[in-house]
Amino acid sequence: MNFFKYHGLGNDYIVLDPAEIGNSLTTDCIKAICHRNYGLGSDGILLGPIKSGKADFALRIFNPDGSEAEKSGNGLRIFSRYLNDIGLVGGDTFTIDTKGGVVKSQVNVAAGSVRVDMGKVGFKSGSIPVSGEDREVLNEYMIIGDRKVRYCAATIGNPHCIILEEDVTAKNVRYLGPVVENDRRFPSKVNVQLMEIIDKHNIHIEIWERGAGYTLASGSSSVAAAATAFRLGLCENEIVVHMQGGILDIKIDDNFFVSMTGPVTKIASGIISEEIYKI
Repeated sequence: MNFFKYHGLGNDYIVLDPAEIGNSLTTDCIKAICHRNYGLGSDGILLGPIKSGKADFALRIFNPDGSEAEKSGNGLRIFSRYLNDIGLVGGDTFTIDTKGGVVKSQVNVAAGSVRVDMGKVGFKSGSIPVSGEDREVLNEYMIIGDRKVRYCAATIGNPHCIILEEDVTAKNVRYLGPVVENDRRFPSKVNVQLMEIIDKHNIHIEIWERGAGYTLASGSSSVAAAATAFRLGLCENEIVVHMQGGILDIKIDDNFFVSMTGPVTKIASGIISEEIYKI
């Protein structure tokens, strides 16, 4: 099985061609490929391109635990770069159909970056989803251990919980992340971001991804956190999101449609041996 590996700010994905692998991508296969010790090591798998009646291309995104994600900002930038590398797209805008909706993408080879129009961020509980009455999930509280935590929730096609914190560290998100991800108020589980406001145009986040764990960077998390900061009036509509892996540029319009721009790096390509599936 041929593979291509890329990373977006340290968030790495394996790209596989569905025409080559057919229906052989089982949950056990995904876990084996993504395993950091026994496989190639990855934050997920991008399966595409797939034919779509809604867009130029379709993409399926899998977490390392085998679950399927609705959308991934870094994954979409990586997939866009891959399409450019194999000659399926050039410098013009094209569309990608995901489980979380259709997005527009454009590869800027000269700048070494990809821009993705991620769609509209929503804060309504029913669409995220968050349990309870229908509402915008803003400035609510939950108790974790002996701590009272302030949070907001948002969707960009996948669910996010943004925790407003002063202690925005990898250690803290590793503690809070798995608890919040599996909290019963989030019936589809949730991606978690700890967010610190630096100034009107800069925020800092640490990320715990649903189905993947601690992550150096995340495009959809950056979009959700930036849109939340804008919705709360804490930032303007152009925001640089700072993460362990680097920065992403986010732009938000008045209707909360968001674009994201950032780099992609190709790591390797090669052939996956069938021996890894024996673990």
